[in-house]
Amino acid sequence: MKIRLHNPRREVETTGPLRASDLCKQLGLNRESVLLIRGDELVTGDALLQEEDVVEVRPVISGG
Repeated sequence: MKIRLHNPRREVETTGPLRASDLCKQLGLNRESVLLIRGDELVTGDALLQEEDVVEVRPVISGG
């Protein structure tokens, strides 16, 4: 599975299948501080990610 991270911008690979929450743990990310996107779909923490998936990890940004 290909993982595209932002801030800093980099790309890593890992094996699947893997739950989205476990991927965050593996990458050392707080699940509540990032959005996981597969294709055009927002991925929930319990979603099962497959070996062939490309997942984009974006930081959550809030403001007002």
